[in-house]
Order: sequence, then structure tokens, then C-alpha cells
Amino acid sequence: TMTEKEKLIKEIKELRGENEKMKNMIKEIKQELHQVAEEETSTTSTTSTSTERREEEKKKQHKIPDETKGKDHNILITAALPYVNNVPHLGNIIGAVLSADVYARYLRQIGKNVIYMGGTDEYGTATETKALKEGLTCRQICDKYHKIHADIYKWFNISFDHFGRTSTDHQTEIAQAIYKDIKKEGYLSEKETVQLYSEKDKMFLADRYVLGTCPKCGDEQARGDQCDTCGALLNADELINPRSAISGDTPVKKASKHIFLNLDKIQPKLEEWVEPSMNEGKWTNVASSITRAWLKEGLLPRCITRDLKWGTPVPDRPEKVFYVWFDAPIGYISITKAYAGNDWEKWWKNPENVQLVQFMGKDNVPFHSVIFPSSLIGTGNKWTMVNSLSSTAYLNYEDTKFSKSNNIGVFGNHCQDTGYPSFVWRYYLISTRPTGSDSQFTWDDFASKTNNELLANIGNFTNRGLKFIAAYFNSTLPEPQQGYEENELEKELLTNINIQLKAYHKSFETIRMKEALQIVCAISKLGNQYFQTTKPWKIVKEDDPYTSTICYVAVQLVYLVAVLSKPFMPGLTDAIMEQMALENPKEDRPIPFEFKYNVIPAGHPLGKATGIVPKISAADAKKWKKHFSGEDDSDEKEPFPFDLRVVKVIDVQEHPEADHLYVLKVSLGEETRQVCAGLRNVFTKEELTNKYGVLMCNLEPTEFQGQLSEGMLIAAKKSAKELEMITFEGDVSQVIGKRLNVQDGSMKLDEVANLNRKSLQKLLKKFKTGPQGEAQFKRLTLTVDNHVAFAPNTKKNIKIA
Repeated sequence: TMTEKEKLIKEIKELRGENEKMKNMIKEIKQELHQVAEEETSTTSTTSTSTERREEEKKKQHKIPDETKGKDHNILITAALPYVNNVPHLGNIIGAVLSADVYARYLRQIGKNVIYMGGTDEYGTATETKALKEGLTCRQICDKYHKIHADIYKWFNISFDHFGRTSTDHQTEIAQAIYKDIKKEGYLSEKETVQLYSEKDKMFLADRYVLGTCPKCGDEQARGDQCDTCGALLNADELINPRSAISGDTPVKKASKHIFLNLDKIQPKLEEWVEPSMNEGKWTNVASSITRAWLKEGLLPRCITRDLKWGTPVPDRPEKVFYVWFDAPIGYISITKAYAGNDWEKWWKNPENVQLVQFMGKDNVPFHSVIFPSSLIGTGNKWTMVNSLSSTAYLNYEDTKFSKSNNIGVFGNHCQDTGYPSFVWRYYLISTRPTGSDSQFTWDDFASKTNNELLANIGNFTNRGLKFIAAYFNSTLPEPQQGYEENELEKELLTNINIQLKAYHKSFETIRMKEALQIVCAISKLGNQYFQTTKPWKIVKEDDPYTSTICYVAVQLVYLVAVLSKPFMPGLTDAIMEQMALENPKEDRPIPFEFKYNVIPAGHPLGKATGIVPKISAADAKKWKKHFSGEDDSDEKEPFPFDLRVVKVIDVQEHPEADHLYVLKVSLGEETRQVCAGLRNVFTKEELTNKYGVLMCNLEPTEFQGQLSEGMLIAAKKSAKELEMITFEGDVSQVIGKRLNVQDGSMKLDEVANLNRKSLQKLLKKFKTGPQGEAQFKRLTLTVDNHVAFAPNTKKNIKIA
């Protein structure tokens, strides 16, 4: 038997063992908590943003027309739908999306019931061609570029009530219903047509993908649907010496039966509607002229079907789809249905109570003033038809045209890269909005308008008063002198401001927003002159009580300038309101029809005044001009520090001495390398074999427990145990071994030295995923031949290593 002492020793040993187990358990729990914390740190910002966004969407209830107030109160605004496969440049942005946004914001601020619909036009040959080029499906192309458009417009502060797309079930349903109604009314016909077919491209060529000589004016770069030089609408087979815009191939003619909309039969009803609309609504002179010219020439039947696969299917012709310019404008209706559900008809079939205002470039006018209205009239149903059509001319770039392929011009995704806030770009684009004739963007003019107008006038006025009050009145709005409103100077100032305010509203009534912006500048100038005339910095030293009046009046004017600026520059207004320490600085505040000096009460504590408008130096303007000129500026580019190449994993073996490592053989095309990768606890051998990835090639070769490693496969690290390999959109089998660069080409691919581990760790801090999991270095997306490198199933700001 055990003695008492032996029993006690045994119990102590058992307790020690239990204690050790407990320690290990606590250690494991701590490790798990640490991993969870890492996961939460990497995803918290994205998750919270997504949650907030969902909550905001839930709170948002779609608007419906208030029929007690009529069509002057209920306003439906649309911006021409851009082709999804292109990144919009500055001309595209001001031509429709930004112009419509300014108008929508103004109407909301004067209490109107407004919905603003926008989206991307996603069907047609343009999408099919882009998909072939990038090795993606049409749906993948649309998803990719729709997101690019949405991100650009979000950065520009575009206030869509809904930003949708045309490749939806709603679009199919509504377009097919319109087609069936037109057919029932007897406005369709069928005939055999001769179309151009490219043997090389293996497709019928859409009109816009045929180039040739215009039969009307002789321009050699006319498209098959329209000549940009003389404005003539064409059929592709009318072009002289036609060629494929895709391959340059000379197309052959092939017969195909198609459906035509008999515009000639609809023309009398169209004219009966369009003349009152042009006379009573607010149509630009260019829009009216183009429409009348079409009608004068006489409308002809126009083909509304195409031999394509990617499009809205024609109900009784399953092998065909609707032609994009019959289909695309119907997108406004289907996008409204995506926003308003079954209430969409309250907007689109309610002409007595809804006013439709449409914005576009001048090249889109005929499709909105003739073809789309004719389609609606042809149904025999009652539709909300365009009341006001605001079109712009072209915005060119530095005496030439914007060209994505030649890297000429500033495109929407470039603006953020310059570091200038969106309100600076909005100010410039609206101030140069091409209405009667074409205008052009130049960097010299951009710098001049920013520095000499926006900064020197509005920026200076809104800043100087607040700074003065901070210095002499402890950032508290002082009480004005009794009866100050009867002072001759203050009375005259108020009269002049209200004259300008009346003109401001008149400009918006006629959709002359460039003129309205000039009036905001004029009111700000009156404020600057008032401050300069009264010289508060001088009389404050004499303890003159009039100083309090000057400051009080100046702050009321700062508020007015900020409110009037909101339609044009919401970011600037929000910043001013924040500096004035007003509650909910980002909310829309009503624009008054009559101004009085009593908006901000005396005693109101003001915030800290800082400069809001940046100054653009001559050196920076010169730098950006060269950068976006299409010229080779590789000598001035920052070198891309990694040698990242597309690889294919061709063999996977377990490391004989390390449980967490695989030994991989990866192909770079003409070369094979061995790489040790810590993926054994994440992927099976089968999951990795034949997988495409990205290899960092400029690492010093090293050994991992006896096995040579000649590079590093990169992956997104979601947590300690969760990795996603960086891979690609589309088929990259033809680019194995090719080197990756940043998407905008702003970094040069020089030969790079091998990195040691210390240098690598420093650079990897700038290597993270973007909003859609795309691999980014310094927030620039990595690509190879238009294939985006990305980590599946990841979100923003996940570390890449």
C-alpha cells in the first residue's frame, strides 16, 4: 500500500500534469484568438462598409411621382448609357453623366421629386469583340467594365438614384413587349438584306465595326452606322472600300433576313409629338437642328435586328438579337424597373405627371429624338416622352482626340491618380462644357481655371472670413450691429446678390449650367469685394464694432456660395459646411430663391478653416501634359521593382523534411523552375497541378531544408491558415512567362536586381488586393496583356506575399 506521503506526491504530479495541459490549452486559445483578430483586422473595414451600404439600401425607399403636383414637380432624368467595354474619358463624362448629375442635384435642392437613372449599355458586337480580345466571356467583360464605370462615377460624386445595366431579365422582358406591341400595330416588316461578313473575324460585322469612305463627304474613316465628319447616318454596305475595324480584313457580302421598324409610317405621328416638345421643352439648338434635319430628309425603314449571340433575343427569331440602338434606349426603362419595381410604369407611362429630361452627346441625338420615340409611338401605348433634350458638342484633348489605345488624354480612372479632388475636375469640366461648338481640355487651361478662378475666387473667399473670425473672435460668429441691414453697403450688396440669384435659377430653368456656375463665381466675387472694401483686418485694431457686422455678413455669404456650389462641386460644399461646423455637413440644403442675412445665427461656433482648393503648379501641369500625351516617357517612369511572371504549375511533390511545404515545378514557357511553397495545409496536390499563378522571379535563390527554391509564388493572405493564389481572368495559356506590369503603364519594366528578404518585406507592405480582389502595387492593378491578376474570394486590403 502507498504511504500518505507517496499519495501526496502522486497527486502533486497529476496536478502539475493538468496544469501543463491547461497552459497548452490557453496557448492554443490565444493563438486562435490572434488568428481571428488578424482576419477581422483585414476584413473589418470592408465588412463594415458593406453592412453600412446594405443598411442604407434598406432605408432607401424608391420614389414615385406625386401626381398632386404634376409634371413640373416629378422629373425623370437620364444620361446616355455608355458602352460598357470602354473606360469613359473626360468628354464622355461631361457629355452626359456629369451634366445630368448637376441638373439632378439642383432640382433636388429646390425641392423637386427627381430620379436620376444611369447605367452601362452591355449588348452587341463591341462586347463580343472585347471578350475575344481579353479571353473572357461576354458576361465577365460586362461585369468587369460595369464595375470600372461604377467606381469612376462614384469617385466623381455622381448621384444616380440607380446605376444599372442593360444585360438583365428586365431588359429582355420590356424590349420584347415593346417589339410585340409594335408588331401588333403593323409597323414592322421583314426583308432580306446584304450584310458585311468577315471571313477572318468569322462574324457578321456590326455597322460600327466597319470602316470605309463616306459616300456623302468622302471622309475615309467613316463608320458603317454614321459618319462623324458630316453626321450622315449610313448603312455599312453603303461605305466605299469597307474594311473590318477589328482585323482590317475586307469583308464579303452575305444575305440575311432582318426585321425593320417602318419609321416612314410612324413619321407623321412623330412630327405631331416632336414639334411641341421642342417648342415647349428645353432642347439645345444642336438637338433641335439635328432632329429637324432628319425629319426634313424623310425617315426610312431601319433594321432593328442583328446576327449576334450576345443581345436581347428577338421573340419570334431566336437566332437573332435586337440591334443595339433599338435595344439600348429601352435600357432607361428597364433600369428604372430595377430601381422602382412594379412602380416603373408610374414614371414611364405617365406623361401627364412626369417630365423626362435626357442628356447626351450630339452624336446620340437622332437615336433619342427620332428612333427611341418612334419605337414608343409605334406601340400604340401611352409613354412618358422626352420633354427636354440637352446635348453637348465634343470635348477634345490638347488639339487632338482622346485615344485609349494611344494613351492620349485623361480617362476617368486617371483623374484620381493625379491627386486632385473630384470637385476640381467637376469645376473645370462644367466651366468648359461644350454646348454650341466643340471645346478642348488643355492642362494649361485646367491649371489656370483652378488657380485663377476656383482657388483665387471661391477658395479664397470661403477661407479668408473663417480664418479672420478664428483669429479675432475665437472661431465664434459675432453679433452684427443693430440695424445693419439698412446700411447702404449691406443693402446694395443684398440687392446685387438677389439679382444674381434670380439669374442663377433662370440659367438652370433653361439647363444652361455653365452660365449658372459663372453666377456662383460672380456672387463669390461680390463677397471678396465686400471684404476688400470694408477692410476688417484694419478696423479690428481700432475696436470698431462694424468688424462684427462684416464677419457676420461674410459668413452668411460663404454659406450661400457653398449651397449654390453643391450641384457643381458637392465635395467642395461638404468641406465648407464641415469647416462651418454645421450639423450633417453632407446633407443637401435648400437653395433659396431670395437671400437674407439670417441663415447662420450669431454665436454659432465655427470649425477650423484650412485651404480646400489645391494649387496646380506649372511644373505639375507640364508633367501631366506629357504623361497623357501618348509620348514615350519611360525614362521618367518609376521602375517596377518586381519581376513577376505568369507561370503554370506542372508538378507538385511533398517536401520530405517540412510538413507545411510543397516542392513545385513551374513552367515559364522556355524555362522550368523549382519553388518551395507553404501551401501544403491549404491546397491539395490536385488543386495546384496545372494551375496558373504568378511567380516572383527576382528573389535570391535559397534552400529550404535541403530543397532549392528559385522564386516565390504570390498569394493573398486572408489569415494564418487561409491563402488564395494570385491567378488571372481569362485564358493566359498564351502568355506563360510574360512579365506583369501595372495596368496604366505608369511604371517601367527595367531589368531588376534580385531582392534580399529585407528589401522584399519592405516592398510587400505596398502589395495588397483591391476592391474586387485584384492584385495591386501602390493601388495600381497588375495586368498582363489585359488579363487582370487577382485573388478569388478576397476583398480589399488583403496582404499579398
